[in-house]
Amino acid sequence: MADSNPPSRQDQLELVDGSRVAVIGGGPAGSFTSYFLLEMAERADLDIEVEIYEPRDFSCPAPGGCNMCGGIISETLVQNLAAEGINLPDTVVQRGIESYVLHMDVGMVRIETPVDEKRIAAVYRGAGPRDIQVRKWGSFDHHLEGLAEARGAKVTRGRVMEISMDNGRPSISVKGGEPQAYDLLVAAVGVNSPALKLFKELDFGYQPPETTKTFIREYFLGEEVIAEILGDSMHVFLLNIPRLEFAAIIPKGDYASVCLLGEAIDKDLVDAFLSSDEVRGCMPDDWAPDPRSCQCSPKIAVKGAIQPYGDRIVFVGDCGVTRLYKDGIGAAYKTAKACATTAVFEGVSEDAFRRHYAPILKTILRDNAIGKVTFSATKLVQMMPFARRAMLRMTQKEQSIPGRHKDISQVLWDMFTGSAAYMEIFTRAIHPRFLGRLSWELLAAVAPGKRSQP
Repeated sequence: MADSNPPSRQDQLELVDGSRVAVIGGGPAGSFTSYFLLEMAERADLDIEVEIYEPRDFSCPAPGGCNMCGGIISETLVQNLAAEGINLPDTVVQRGIESYVLHMDVGMVRIETPVDEKRIAAVYRGAGPRDIQVRKWGSFDHHLEGLAEARGAKVTRGRVMEISMDNGRPSISVKGGEPQAYDLLVAAVGVNSPALKLFKELDFGYQPPETTKTFIREYFLGEEVIAEILGDSMHVFLLNIPRLEFAAIIPKGDYASVCLLGEAIDKDLVDAFLSSDEVRGCMPDDWAPDPRSCQCSPKIAVKGAIQPYGDRIVFVGDCGVTRLYKDGIGAAYKTAKACATTAVFEGVSEDAFRRHYAPILKTILRDNAIGKVTFSATKLVQMMPFARRAMLRMTQKEQSIPGRHKDISQVLWDMFTGSAAYMEIFTRAIHPRFLGRLSWELLAAVAPGKRSQP
């Protein structure tokens, strides 16, 4: 006999007309997810409500609007956003980056964009450093949040204090507010948010990603000085400083952002980098490491979360899975779009997310494993002077000889920008032509008297 009370579509873990979605976190992952949820719901002729909970105002200077990020947008992401009809206005892009300058103790080389259409952007995630006086540029995160609002998302400036399950549906409470039930909860809180600990009480198997700390410091130099000494280049440093894996100085409007990545970053490591001849050589003559405008030591994820989805709950951005070290905003875009596609067209059950959302996460994780290999190779280069000389000479030849294949230049560009998958970078690095040229330069570097092939 047929059941006289068949389950509703909501009981079958699907979004229907009138479904409510809560997105905790208004950064790129949260704003992208909200934007795509509403866009795809419109395509599916589905009327849903999306509410973003974000306590910070990204239109404010740090720390109130800061999202603690180096703020490099890869050209791949710029192109993907343009294909979605999302263009970054000049008021958001502090500076277009058209080249990299690689600094090593054995010399320096400028790496021009490998192909003409490749461009990256330097942005601030909030409205700028703590001491900003005149706001000439806008906030990247505020811009994305505005796009989500224009699509129909509601933004609530409240800090979520409690998360629970009520009759199989997630319920959240903000300070001073009544609990609100939703049909889907999207966690886009990031690994630096105190809200992350609230999810432990849901007990569906989620464990946050492993993290490491980075270091970011802002220096006010003035737009004219920035243009003169740093120009439209991001300055990258491969120095043999213990525990330092990667360092960069990024020009942004009136400021230079110093970003460090390494093991157990502390004052000694920061001082060793800032006092190096290579850093002082690309800063003004009267520059001193102190005073600074702003600084922070944010965490970044180095592994993916365990079980980043369940029935009616899903994690996007770096609290779920992100790219290793590079292009975290690009990973937020990919995971947000995959999450929204799954929720609207496949359902909001754990099984739906496992079948249609998890494959994107696994692709990022597999690529990160290759990334670890490539960064290990870079670390070896940092430790060996002859390898640094070989890399420098190989890059200088590619940049100075017209028509020459830009093998190592392309590898370095994509490593620094995060514009290509690590597998793609690795594949280029093991090409016979690349290995042949690198072997010759290594031999020439070990035996300085040997003439180097032009």
